[in-house]
Amino acid sequence: MTEAAPDISVVVPVHDEAGAAGPLAREIAAAFAGRSFEMVFVNDASKDSTLDELRALQAELPMLRVLSHGSNAGQSRAVRTGVLAARAPIVVTLDGDGQNPPADAPKLVDLLIASPSTVALVGGVRAKRQDTEAKRWASRWANRIRKKLLNDDAADTGCGLKAFRREVFLRLPYFDHIHRYLPALMIREGYENRYLDVDHRHRETGRSKYTNWGRLMASFSDLLGVMWLKTRARQPGAISEF
Repeated sequence: MTEAAPDISVVVPVHDEAGAAGPLAREIAAAFAGRSFEMVFVNDASKDSTLDELRALQAELPMLRVLSHGSNAGQSRAVRTGVLAARAPIVVTLDGDGQNPPADAPKLVDLLIASPSTVALVGGVRAKRQDTEAKRWASRWANRIRKKLLNDDAADTGCGLKAFRREVFLRLPYFDHIHRYLPALMIREGYENRYLDVDHRHRETGRSKYTNWGRLMASFSDLLGVMWLKTRARQPGAISEF
């Protein structure tokens, strides 16, 4: 007999997160205990023991699925790989570094479930961000510029903790770094977003995969691309079938 699909899929992209991925999986399991869910960890060609640690956990956590890229493709591709593989209609994403506390994830899911179908995404907003001052400063300016140019409604698109409707996500045009522009793209598709404050923790293991300069270079071209996509969107209004 075919196993019933879960209600929630938690997708976590990981790259060289040995020491963090395993504890994070256990935290997610505890946060969603008693609910119908699966975890989909996507190993983005890690060079450390991340994959081995996750595979060793599967006997303990039967809801844990582990996918692995043959070559490094970046966070956005890892998220998309996980969403494509997900079996639930609602997807939750968290960063693999453990800075997003999984205990906050169910409240995003509950708000999305309680919202009308016109709401496609509930995003986390890091109320007390635990990063360096330079990183926080760069993010503040990036968010201001993005909101001005895209006219979206997000205060913190860099927060990896999000809940969204899988079928809407799969309608969006894919490009690298799409995970930072999901609110604007959901609006472009005719949907609404909601937001909730979430906690944020210090990174305990590993190191950040991004630099402020690297983010700036990628963001400039990405912003131009998303601005162009917005100009090419046309909404059909209510759709009737006869």
